[in-house]
Amino acid sequence: MTLRELQERCREFISGRTPADGAHGIPHVKRVVKNVFYLSEIEGSELNITVPAAWLHDCVAVPKDSPQRSSASRLAAEAASAFLAEIGYPEHRIPGVYHAIEAHSYSAGVPAQTLEARVVQDADRLDSLGAIGIARCLLVGGHLGRPLCDPDDPFCEARDPDDSLHTLDHFYAKLFKLPSLMHTDAGRTEAERRVRYMRSYLDQLRGEIL
Repeated sequence: MTLRELQERCREFISGRTPADGAHGIPHVKRVVKNVFYLSEIEGSELNITVPAAWLHDCVAVPKDSPQRSSASRLAAEAASAFLAEIGYPEHRIPGVYHAIEAHSYSAGVPAQTLEARVVQDADRLDSLGAIGIARCLLVGGHLGRPLCDPDDPFCEARDPDDSLHTLDHFYAKLFKLPSLMHTDAGRTEAERRVRYMRSYLDQLRGEIL
């Protein structure tokens, strides 16, 4: 099975599944795959592991506010492994894909122990940043019925951020921390660039709402 054929089988597999929200559908998956190709070329990671892991990393949908959220990546890794075994994917590579999927999640807190897992984690986190990161954050906040911001302190200047209450708080609670958590130099550089854009967005927003 060529890499192109493998990707097509993975795409077909996830096409029949309903994403947890509008920020985690196939467009998100395709961007993560694109990021994986970019980072894999620079880092020298194995595409036969990073690419299927990227395609399948969200193949089990668990809502962001679900009590099972921290288990989502493990459930996806299990489903992906079963699917890959069914289509004849090399058995010796399945544990590498499993680990890359399980470790991609921020909420799971599973350390990325292989180069391939580090690349997939960075690739997924990049899609939480920049212009697309802003759009995805707002999509999830709207899906969960959370207001945009705290009307008295929208930019968390005198309080700790709580992204279970306000959408913009997610920038401060998680997203702005991601550049320092990137494993690859290329991922960190791109993450820092995207965060600068996000901060400029907040500067613009400040002038419009305060």
